[in-house]
Amino acid sequence: MIKAAEQTLDLQYFVFRGDETGKLLTAAVLHAADRGVRVRVLVDDGDTESGDEGITVLEAHPSIQVRIFNPFVYRGHARLLRNVEFLFDISRLDYRMHNKLFIVDNAIALIGGRNIGDQFFQMDPESQVADDDIFAAGPIAMKLSATFDEFWNSDLSIPAEALVGEKSAHAALNDHREILNDQRRQMKREGIDYVKRAATGEPFKGMLSGHLPLIWARAQLVYDSPDKKKVKSGAKYGRLMQRALANTTMEVQSELLMVTPYLIPGNEGMRLLKDLRRRNVRVRILTNSLESSEQLLAHSGYMHYRVPLLENGVELYEIRALLGNSKGSGQTEAISRHGNYSLHAKLFVFDRQKLFIGSMNFDQRSMHINTEIGLIIDSSELASQLVARFEAMVQPVNAYQLVLHANGTGGRAGLVWRTQEGTNSVELDREPARSDWQRAEVNFISLFPLDDEL
Repeated sequence: MIKAAEQTLDLQYFVFRGDETGKLLTAAVLHAADRGVRVRVLVDDGDTESGDEGITVLEAHPSIQVRIFNPFVYRGHARLLRNVEFLFDISRLDYRMHNKLFIVDNAIALIGGRNIGDQFFQMDPESQVADDDIFAAGPIAMKLSATFDEFWNSDLSIPAEALVGEKSAHAALNDHREILNDQRRQMKREGIDYVKRAATGEPFKGMLSGHLPLIWARAQLVYDSPDKKKVKSGAKYGRLMQRALANTTMEVQSELLMVTPYLIPGNEGMRLLKDLRRRNVRVRILTNSLESSEQLLAHSGYMHYRVPLLENGVELYEIRALLGNSKGSGQTEAISRHGNYSLHAKLFVFDRQKLFIGSMNFDQRSMHINTEIGLIIDSSELASQLVARFEAMVQPVNAYQLVLHANGTGGRAGLVWRTQEGTNSVELDREPARSDWQRAEVNFISLFPLDDEL
């Protein structure tokens, strides 16, 4: 898509890592700018690591602009110093831009839940974070472009050169070019050569030629205003995507499928799900297990909702850290044998007729604190594709199905995790975890009332 750009590239991400895939993407962006494409990059500042500042080096290029959303004053990566600043300015720094959006020539776009980094492209054998994107073309691309402009022009989006004191020197940019060129020669993991695969142009080439036809459908853009915090407080007029998504969910008549890495529904979410169950709507949710989770804080909040959800008739599945079958997972069998598999996709399927895909988790942070974006799409064909993937991922070899059972003489409800090991069905009455320490840590964190921040 970057190679096809003729006039503009707009990139908006919560995380933009300076690792192998981040450098591959940065190199492609730099080459596009060299041929005169105007590039704008907007990144959040909430989860940066050492090396991520490589993207700000591009500011030295006359065709590239970089802005940082709601930045920290401290520009280093010492976690202690960042945490101290956060504690002293929590009302401002707790507010983050969680959007993921990629637009070419205001004509085609990618939107979904995927950040930029090795984990999100299955390039890290130690940790794979599964995600989904929608390729969008037609009038919706212009609407997506308008949302980018809205965030780009927000008072919270600060030019990178204002944060580093002066524009990056051309010498630094040239040095970074050499680093990027060297990196391209190293990008081969587990028999997957990303540089070689990118050179084929697929699947984008097939979309342009018609060999991989697009599915044309009506789509509704839903997103939060850059000033979501002020909109929620009533201090400013703007958009809140949660309302549109909740309205679509309430219209469901027979079945709701949900994939969310973090499941902290809160009172509002529980009321919504209870209402669906009262109308006998089948609700099935796939989320992370403790052993697959990348975020123990989020899992600690989710733990409190499992029994109430099951008592209300919600069918609950937790993905396993090591998949028994890679079908539907978005990655190869080779990489699936390594490391830790974790969900990061955010998907809803409504009555197998509509779908939502975007950046919004079904948790309190996405609903009330972070800005989010997504598409609600009227397409039974796309919905059917997601249903097939959902069914593959909730198979016993890939997921734990949670069920309730009576504990002891008191009859208090307890949890059982049903799965499959080899050809044998297995029931576990102890939560699956990577270690006893992980289990103890999350149980301790769950004692604190942190739901509003999760």
